[in-house]
Amino acid sequence: MHLEVGQARVLGREQDIVWTRSRRAEPRAWLVGLEWLVAAGLHEEAGPTTIEIAEDLAARMDFRRGIVVYDLEGTARRLEKSPATVKRHIRVMRELGALVWLVHGSKRNIALPGEPYMATATIYGAVIPPVFDEAMGHRLTGSGYEARVCGVTAAGRERAVAQAKVRSEARQKSRRRSERCRSHWQRLPAAARTVCPVDNVVVDNSRSQAREPHSLGRYHRAPAVQVDGGCKDTSRERASRSTDRRPSFKISYNPDGSRRTASQTRRGIGIIQQVRPRVTWTQRASSRELEVALRPRTNAGWDSQMIIEELHSWHLTWQPANPAAYIRFRLAQQATAEHQVAAYEVAEGWDEQEASGPLAASRPELVRSVMHGLAEGLAAHSARQAQLGLDDLTDDSAAATMAAFLNSGTGAPA
Repeated sequence: MHLEVGQARVLGREQDIVWTRSRRAEPRAWLVGLEWLVAAGLHEEAGPTTIEIAEDLAARMDFRRGIVVYDLEGTARRLEKSPATVKRHIRVMRELGALVWLVHGSKRNIALPGEPYMATATIYGAVIPPVFDEAMGHRLTGSGYEARVCGVTAAGRERAVAQAKVRSEARQKSRRRSERCRSHWQRLPAAARTVCPVDNVVVDNSRSQAREPHSLGRYHRAPAVQVDGGCKDTSRERASRSTDRRPSFKISYNPDGSRRTASQTRRGIGIIQQVRPRVTWTQRASSRELEVALRPRTNAGWDSQMIIEELHSWHLTWQPANPAAYIRFRLAQQATAEHQVAAYEVAEGWDEQEASGPLAASRPELVRSVMHGLAEGLAAHSARQAQLGLDDLTDDSAAATMAAFLNSGTGAPA
């Protein structure tokens, strides 16, 4: 397919996301398409500087959606170009159909009264124009910005096969060249394969033969020595300290202060391996993180089913970014609430063992008072029912039964 310069020029409202005919692209695919557009000569102002500015944009783009903030001044400073040059090549990319406006920037102040000046940033989206897809033989589904590649045409398949064949031949040629060099090196005599030092008496130093050469880059320079305080001699207290390194592992302890054993950890991991697949929102954390977070439950003897039921009882409709931290927070919150309830019960004189005993175990006077109240209430209810002509369904009198109970030895005060 042959295109003249300016034939595929994108102008006007087609440079906006709403009206564009180009499809959305990720940074790597976008750079490949842009390099082809520049090499095809579809714009007379496109060149190596366009590719250089595009690489700066791609490095700052969102990896999945290809969205990037313009940052005119920052781009000009990083690439050592003038702002006018950056503006010109950004316009070239828009006219090639490789960039679309997502947000039109404005210098109008949008800050609240009393806040510093704040303008609206320009945001671009990386796109690939239809001319590239037609040349590559891509079949698309959808239209505009949301279009996607769903296959290739017959011409596109032939082009892909030809490119794969060229790459394969280049790899084979490189492999044959390496084999020839290796075989030629092996055919040389042993004396010729021995690397001898340069005969330079002035700079020769036999002690440095096993050392690596100095790097010309700035990354391998030794940092400058900084002396704090002004003393160059090591103090006696520091010299007497042990130089043994601390252990890299962390020692875990049980709530009773004993050291946590490996068998306890294995048991906790085994429980977590049953919990994690059945509670979806915990799967962002590793089994080890969940085991540490749920130790208050596993140490208390809970099994996997009990833990699963508690986690489901929280009814989470969202996905925590850090499930282990969220579990620790909820368990700490529960422990704090239980502690507050226990403190309140102690302050009120509540005895759970006494409260759970038989009804007449410790407060017989209270029992009799309650029973008398019930008897009076039942007698009043029976009299009211008799006045209304509503007879009981049974011959038994509830009031008489209650009175008999109170007069018996069971309800009598001790």
